[in-house]
Formats: sequence, C-alpha cells, structure tokens
Amino acid sequence: MNERRDMYVYVIRSERWPVHKYIGLTSDFERRLREHNTGKCISTYKFRPWKCEVKIWFSDSDKAERFESYLKSGSGRTFTNRHF
Repeated sequence: MNERRDMYVYVIRSERWPVHKYIGLTSDFERRLREHNTGKCISTYKFRPWKCEVKIWFSDSDKAERFESYLKSGSGRTFTNRHF
C-alpha cells in the first residue's frame, strides 16, 4: 500500500504541436513541468515547450494513481480529449 501524500494528476499540451498531450502524476507540479520543458523527460522532450491544460490535486496518492491510470486508458483518453 502506498503512503498517503498530496499528489497532482496533470495534463500538459505541447505549444508547438497542440495535438500532443501528456498525462502525468507528481507531488511537485512546478518542478515536473520544468523538467518537461527543459528536456529532462525522454518521452516529452521532442515536443517542448509544454503548457498546463489541467492539474488536479488529490490528498490521497492511491486515488491519484487510479485516476492517472484511468486517464491513460482508452476511455480516459476520450474523456481527456472531450473535456480538457
């Protein structure tokens, strides 16, 4: 079982290629966005710069992990594209 701590589930979008989105999970959103924008993340460095579409705070890391997993699923991506 994971320890409970504040977490953010976030969706970022490439400013240069707006069709590209990334869904992630972090306890420090500002640091993580800086990492995406400075090229420290292999999966996102090609599509820099990134801007935040949405970040959702969770007080329970288990719930945050489940929501991130959902957003990365087929129906979750449909939800993300429709609402974010």
